[in-house]
Amino acid sequence: MKGYDFLYFFREGVKSIFSHGFMSFAAVSVILACLLIIGSFTLLSMNIDMIVSEAESSTEIIAFVDEKLSLSEARSIGSRINRIENVANSIFVTRDQAFEEYTEELGEDSYLLEGLEDEPILRHRYRIFIEDVSLTEETSNKIYSIPGIARVNPSLEISQAIVNFKNILSAVTYILAAILVGVSVFIISNTVKLTTFDRRDEIAIMKMVGATNAFIRWPFVFEGFILGTLGGSLAFGAQWLIYNYTVDKISVGQTLINLVDFQTIAVPMLVLFIIAGFIVGIGGSVLTIRKFMKV
Repeated sequence: MKGYDFLYFFREGVKSIFSHGFMSFAAVSVILACLLIIGSFTLLSMNIDMIVSEAESSTEIIAFVDEKLSLSEARSIGSRINRIENVANSIFVTRDQAFEEYTEELGEDSYLLEGLEDEPILRHRYRIFIEDVSLTEETSNKIYSIPGIARVNPSLEISQAIVNFKNILSAVTYILAAILVGVSVFIISNTVKLTTFDRRDEIAIMKMVGATNAFIRWPFVFEGFILGTLGGSLAFGAQWLIYNYTVDKISVGQTLINLVDFQTIAVPMLVLFIIAGFIVGIGGSVLTIRKFMKV
């Protein structure tokens, strides 16, 4: 395609958008709405996944040290714990530190701990954070096998609950994403088809006066490209505004959870939105116009 042909077809595509303003507006609006729904669901899934990951990383195993070991002997166990596969980090807590933590937790009822400062029930311990909660039991068994570890509290119920929730979330996310994408593609493609179908008589007349298929097709290709790219760009801008507004409302006061920062994913999301609009806009035009080429 020559340079002047490119400019001609581009101008014709732009003219067609304005001469069929309502259908063009409908196509852009549908593309915007569908991409906005898919984008919002994607962001929701990302935030839920981040919350689950944070809960997973904060899950800990408590390993109690044998009361017969001295403080230095108890500390030396830490290096062996950290070498265990799936252990991300461990924090050594002395008997005195444990007593202080219990005192703070009990608050007004801290008097219940009076006289227990030197009791063996308050042992030296390790708070152990793991990488994969699905391996909690296996990791706990390895920790318990270390000489000097008297007891391990793995919180298996919490770990299993996190694993189950994560598996359910993944399944629901994939199913809903597939449904949303399928419905959105169907709606968008049919809307673009309607804009082309609306001009079937115009295509027929051009064929009758000797216009080639390429001459007829290219203005529609450029029109679909413009509409699709415009819809994708507007959807990205709307997504950014809506997401930041929602996060600001949620973040009023004390924020208990961390949410995805839109700026960290802005570039890939913009690219995906524009590509999606580009493919749907051009694809819908090309596939539909083929039906009206034979006169």
